Amino acid sequence: MAQMKFMCDAERCIECNGCVTACKNANETDWGIQRRRVVTLNDGQPEEVSISVACMHCDDAPCMAVCPTDCFYKTNDGIVLHDKDLCIGCGYCLYACPFGAPQFPQQNAFGERGKMDKCTFCAGGPAETKEEEFQKYGANRIEEGKLPLCAEMCSTKALLAGDAQEVADIFRQRVVRRGHPDGGWSGNQRRERQQTRAGQPDVSMADSLAYDAARQG
Repeated sequence: MAQMKFMCDAERCIECNGCVTACKNANETDWGIQRRRVVTLNDGQPEEVSISVACMHCDDAPCMAVCPTDCFYKTNDGIVLHDKDLCIGCGYCLYACPFGAPQFPQQNAFGERGKMDKCTFCAGGPAETKEEEFQKYGANRIEEGKLPLCAEMCSTKALLAGDAQEVADIFRQRVVRRGHPDGGWSGNQRRERQQTRAGQPDVSMADSLAYDAARQG
């Protein structure tokens, strides 16, 4: 059974926030709910780096460990979901999560902020009807055989989603390619001609790695 994971390649992320917009559009979340966000470190400096962050669907999820109502559960493919009917809005999950994934629709004291909301890996959640599922949890693209829209819409394929082993294999190949001065990118014809004359290897196929993990094979 595949174990679904996200991974953001910081070397490719350009802080376009396309993943954030795609998530909003796919799930029609309430105002103030940011299931996914882009975090930039050392902004404006030469070492600036950006990364797309959401629920990482941990193998040993700390939110599950601290929830007093056991509203969290894990699917067979490793996606961490929660039952909003059981959530009491206590905020324990927010304090436990190292990624700040749990979101609340209001800014009052815990217990008055409303039901917790978070990334579902576009896998929906427990509900009696499709309409109720979408209203509570957003789109269920996994059931349709699709990836989360954030990963599908990433213009540089920095954000990968799919089976953990496939995602790891793609990133591993990218790292190997980055031993080359192009850093795993192709398309600069002038530089490629210079490399050819210098006897360096052709990396014109490097961008074949820029696809979502679930599309391999």
